[in-house]
Amino acid sequence: MPEQAAEPRYRWVIVAAAAVMLAVTMGQLVSGLSVFFLPLEREFGWARGDIALINTAGLVGLAAGGILLGRAADRWGIRWICLAGGAVLGLCILAASQAEALWQLYLLFLVGGAFGGAAFFAPLLALVGNWFATGAGMALGIASAGQALGQGTIPVIAAVAIEAFGWRGALALLGAGTLALLLPLSLLARDPPPRTGGAGGGAAGLHGILPHRTVVIVLSAAVLCCCTLMAVPLMHLVPLMQDRALSASESAGVMFAILAAGILGRLVFGKLADMVGAIPAYMTASLWQTAMVFGFTQLDGLGSFYLYGLAYGFGYSGVMTGVLTTTTALTAPARRAGAMGIVTAFAFLAHGFGGFLGGRLYDITGGYTLAFAAAAAFGIANLAIVGGLYLHIRRGGTPVPA
Repeated sequence: MPEQAAEPRYRWVIVAAAAVMLAVTMGQLVSGLSVFFLPLEREFGWARGDIALINTAGLVGLAAGGILLGRAADRWGIRWICLAGGAVLGLCILAASQAEALWQLYLLFLVGGAFGGAAFFAPLLALVGNWFATGAGMALGIASAGQALGQGTIPVIAAVAIEAFGWRGALALLGAGTLALLLPLSLLARDPPPRTGGAGGGAAGLHGILPHRTVVIVLSAAVLCCCTLMAVPLMHLVPLMQDRALSASESAGVMFAILAAGILGRLVFGKLADMVGAIPAYMTASLWQTAMVFGFTQLDGLGSFYLYGLAYGFGYSGVMTGVLTTTTALTAPARRAGAMGIVTAFAFLAHGFGGFLGGRLYDITGGYTLAFAAAAAFGIANLAIVGGLYLHIRRGGTPVPA
């Protein structure tokens, strides 16, 4: 197996480095701001909705920058993209520690997402897939588990730092830590050696069945639906539980359990993709998420939320792994980072939309029943899109030039 003989050990260095870098970047840009709400509100008197837009700016930056930097990584290679991105993100977080106005935080997080975090997400996940001729699913599961771990641990680290040093000191510590970790780890990133056979990246037998543009369009439409669903419980499960007379700390504990179960789920669904194929694994996780999401509205009591949340978290987390493995399977290595950038851009935009939709439907109805029902409807649409893709491939779609 010549594909596996070329530097077989170094590919796991790539996976480990990617997992840590994704933990650092996504942990800060996706969920790290959550513990800064009260300190910023107390010092400046800003509304929480306005503070939340800092996080939105970072996600918009991730979405827009992912398209640009994914293509840049395909053209110029991964190492310089990561080095530049690590420097930008670290410096933006450091600068945020000195902010005096809300617009400054909007701008810094927008730039940090667009030219910092975006340099890592799509390019690194494409790189991991490119290093694995077989077994890419498990490798991608491990790398994406790093993201989940970061989303759970960065807020805890930031909370401890805020108590010790205040919010400015916490941001300064995070910025310095970002530079200290991302810059040396970026030096480990490099493209895999040329392969002597196969398509590489676990894509053998799939990429080329559909035109590259069609793959990107279909998967972008799918993630718009699945990530809109995903965002509703991620953003609104805590207030739903608080409406059921559970405390903030109890509700946060359930969310932490869901994210912890998600780490295991990403690994398992990555392995499942290696066993049964990327698209069937993606469909399984999507069905799991869709079938369970509305059930949160029928629960009452901390124990039931914990048990149900653990089961949901294990399955929902496989959706993102499924997106990554399916994109890897259906795209050629030379264009994979660009495809990842576009597809994940729609995923980040859908997360923003889903959180907004859930809140707006709550405002209209005074409850979360319609919001979670709408989430399930988006899940059904995702299943229809991915199911149609799977049927086309099973029927022997006509190969096209990659």
